Amino acid sequence: MNQQGKDETMHVILGGTGHVGSAAAMALLRQGEDVTVVTRDESKAAWLVEQGAEAAVADVLDVEALREVLRRGKRAFLLNPPADPSTDTDAEERKTVGAIAAALEGSGLEKLVAESTYGAQAGEGVGDLTVLYGLEQKLKAQAIPASINRAAYYMSNWDQALETARRDGVITSFFPADFELPMVAPQDLGEAAARRLLEPADKTGTHYIEGPRRYSAADVAAAFSAALRKNVRVVTVPRERWTETYEKLGFSKAAAESYARMTGATLDKPMQPENPERGTTSLESYIAALVEGRPEDLLKGAA
Repeated sequence: MNQQGKDETMHVILGGTGHVGSAAAMALLRQGEDVTVVTRDESKAAWLVEQGAEAAVADVLDVEALREVLRRGKRAFLLNPPADPSTDTDAEERKTVGAIAAALEGSGLEKLVAESTYGAQAGEGVGDLTVLYGLEQKLKAQAIPASINRAAYYMSNWDQALETARRDGVITSFFPADFELPMVAPQDLGEAAARRLLEPADKTGTHYIEGPRRYSAADVAAAFSAALRKNVRVVTVPRERWTETYEKLGFSKAAAESYARMTGATLDKPMQPENPERGTTSLESYIAALVEGRPEDLLKGAA
């Protein structure tokens, strides 16, 4: 573990250089808060350090190192890192959930905010839906006050579609083209995390976060069409080919089966929370920024 900068900070951000973690860090920095981002790759934190953050390099599986970083803060935003899809992702992500929970013991933190997901549910083998439910339960079983932000489908999941949209005029979807589901931009999740971290320590609860409205894969294709100024269409993967398609993308058999079950759960049991918090970033503006190669403008608030 390597720590740079001050001995104490207010907010510690796990996964601080990823889409959501960096958005949370920037939202806090814009409000003059002290922030330490935790990352496995110090070079990826350089732009955040330029914005005023501190950087701590630690592997979340190193419980003692992570606890040492957490002890320097008062509040923490917890993001369970995604596992390499070539591994058994559920097993690997349960390991990191366990390590994060263990590092909280003796950390001295006064408040936690954790990122979870729409559709979080008890059980095993359904990807983030069951892994992050496990994280929620571990947080409820420990003493530090914790808030949960359940996030809608990440708009950034469509980042990988840019290449085929630009080259072939095609995006691939595991959902029917007209199936609308809640989506949310990383910057809106970061803003929501910052709000939670700045609330009184004893204010807890579970919150649902989604974008201005619900979107379909057809809407994604239309957004790419507008941004690229060319026709982009949706190619849908039928349910019976989900697992084999994930495997062709480099997923292990276990990961492919888990992601297929997670896709099915999302399609068959769509979440309809009564009063979700709604971010302001539209799918169209997110895709436009992605196409123009300036997603950082959204994270930095385009000041």
